[in-house]
Amino acid sequence: MVTDTISDMLTRIRNAHMVKHQIVQIPSTKISLAIAEILKEEGYIEDFESYIEDNKKYLLISLKYIGKSRKPVISKIERMSKPGLRVYSSSKELPRVLENLGIAIISTSKGVMTNLKAKELGIGGEVLFYIW
Repeated sequence: MVTDTISDMLTRIRNAHMVKHQIVQIPSTKISLAIAEILKEEGYIEDFESYIEDNKKYLLISLKYIGKSRKPVISKIERMSKPGLRVYSSSKELPRVLENLGIAIISTSKGVMTNLKAKELGIGGEVLFYIW
């Protein structure tokens, strides 16, 4: 059993990119599903689908690559908030990732969203991770 499902998800995506896999299987939770939706909307993954096997829910994420050399779209994923050290940010102090070339995923009272959307709504929350 994994205690930090977000770190597990990010590590599986990072490892699959290193060996240039097309798809990666991730145990499905509400937060991993919300993160996958954001990654798809922002263009970091091709698509994802949910399925059940042996009464366990999984997400199949189709990774995105550029060109014939298959360079990953995701160049770096960096976890910020961890179970032992939570990182919170107010709406005025939300992080900017590479001058808005990347995104930060924020867990707010209105759900999981990007730093840009949270700033637009004027709400802060827990900074989960950065991606670019």
